Amino acid sequence: MSKGNISVQVENIFPIIKKFLYSDHEIFLRELISNAVDATTKVKTLAAKGEVKGELGDTKIEVKIDAAAGTLHIIDQGIGMSEDEVNRYLNQVAFSSAEEFLAKYKDDAAIIGHFGLGFYSAFMVADKVQVITKSYRAEDPAVMWECEGNPEYTLTPAEKTTRGTEIILYINEENKEYLESYRIRELLNKYCKFLPVEIKFGTKTESTWEGEGDEKQEIKTEVDDIINNPNPIWKMKPADLSDDDYREFYRELYPMSEPPLFWIHLNIDYPFNLTGILYFPKLKNNFEIQKNKIQLYSNQVFITDDVKEIVPEFLMLLQGVIDSPDIPLNVSRSYLQSDANVKKINTYISKKVAEKLQSLFKSDRKAYEEKWSEISTFVKYGMISDEKFNEKANAFTLFKNIDGAFATPEEYKEQVKGLQTDKNNKIVYIYTNDKEAQYGYIQAVKDLGYDVLEMDTIIDNHFMQHIEYKGEDVTFVRVDSDTADNIIQKDEVIESVLSQAEQDTIKEIFTGAIQGADAGHIELKAMSPTAQPIVITKPEFMRRMKEMQAMQGMDMNMFPDMYNIQINTNHPLIAEKLLKMRSADKKADFAAYLHDLALLNQGMLSGEALSKFIARSLEFVK
Repeated sequence: MSKGNISVQVENIFPIIKKFLYSDHEIFLRELISNAVDATTKVKTLAAKGEVKGELGDTKIEVKIDAAAGTLHIIDQGIGMSEDEVNRYLNQVAFSSAEEFLAKYKDDAAIIGHFGLGFYSAFMVADKVQVITKSYRAEDPAVMWECEGNPEYTLTPAEKTTRGTEIILYINEENKEYLESYRIRELLNKYCKFLPVEIKFGTKTESTWEGEGDEKQEIKTEVDDIINNPNPIWKMKPADLSDDDYREFYRELYPMSEPPLFWIHLNIDYPFNLTGILYFPKLKNNFEIQKNKIQLYSNQVFITDDVKEIVPEFLMLLQGVIDSPDIPLNVSRSYLQSDANVKKINTYISKKVAEKLQSLFKSDRKAYEEKWSEISTFVKYGMISDEKFNEKANAFTLFKNIDGAFATPEEYKEQVKGLQTDKNNKIVYIYTNDKEAQYGYIQAVKDLGYDVLEMDTIIDNHFMQHIEYKGEDVTFVRVDSDTADNIIQKDEVIESVLSQAEQDTIKEIFTGAIQGADAGHIELKAMSPTAQPIVITKPEFMRRMKEMQAMQGMDMNMFPDMYNIQINTNHPLIAEKLLKMRSADKKADFAAYLHDLALLNQGMLSGEALSKFIARSLEFVK
């Protein structure tokens, strides 16, 4: 048996870097500017400790394009490097100067980089890279490092006299897009929008006015175009911010969106560091999960807008930013890595959202009720998908009835259980998902003293099943799923005015008249004479299944579109008019007409069937 060490040749590293280090080549700009921010942060830290003499002067980072030369320049006025440091930091792949600096000044500086590979991302887009650098130490001369994407490099003296580093990328043929001003501005806006050091990209014209009246003149001045906001409000204390500050920042993040309903300012330093602001946007009933709306940062460097690992799924409906240096990233910072901190952050955010909603509910219930239609989908989705959120949300979830009255689940149960408890001791919650289309059914149950809830959001089918599962004594019944006097399933029975023989005749007439229709069970039922002659009902279970299919984009035909027919044997049109008709054809035609009338009342008559119904109605009028 023998033992040995696997030798990794440096020649193999550059092809790997160029092809596999980062999934998107555009990341190179984020990495290089992050390094420039680190260098600037370091020099500021040293200056604060008295280790840098004199004034720091301008510490902006500048990005420049030289289209004629085919080069992109990233220039900082940070700590710089000596020849020895260049050898250590640029010529030893994955030896991170940030790690070394952090070890020495861990309590004084927020340093972005940890991996030591970010600089080499430049070779994904450049045939050649030059680094011209001058250390903050006056005695160290400037040097220029040059490499063409292979293990060979040159290190020569440079004429640079000011502190800092300039990186020059000679952009290769397949990446010429990075010599376009609009493309670089796009990337700076995406990845560097909130970096803590000002970033200059070109200049812009600013206008001021001098003089008064007819002598008033516009003075135009060329100034640096600073593309970032180095002091985003999530880094500030909530006590120092106004509502207008939060709204203005929201406009900065989402310029085309409506103003948010409210927001949560996150700020925690134990057991992990996390800051951020989460906004509650106005949601539409027909919502889709809003992906890529929450932005993740690490020390103000944009990482990703795919935050499903650290944000509970239902919170993906929110918008805003989360910033944490403690979120574990892979070497390219492209993907979150699952660990205990991620789970803690997930739990913490969910808890803070629940606390905010509870606070709003308690402090101003009327204002909360006014917002309910816009946040109900979010709250219901959270209850269904997150058990801990569900436990808290029962205190601030609301039911709304068709008269506009609100109640928490516990309050509503107390309100209706006296009248709406059936013979099996189940409390029946009657609801409508379309109060206009189901108007007749609603009036029928209201005439009996029952209350009707509005459950008209796309998520309500799932939410009702959730409530039924959690509360075994509660069941939801849509207002058109049965006749009004049968919804609560009491034992009271209304006697029919027809004999059994007459009822058999009525059933036979209707069975023949509507043969071939999509009707399910035909039932004769003695109801009030003032109720409808025919009532169309839809089985609750089958209807819910179809609606959940539609929400999930499944085949709507998996479950049949069935309905049941209940014939009111006490209605005069049935008990008197229909039975007294002499012609069998007229009886069948009249039965079919009453059936179509019931379908029309449910919005279920269309196309050819509707045209025939209208023609038949005109004949009856004649």
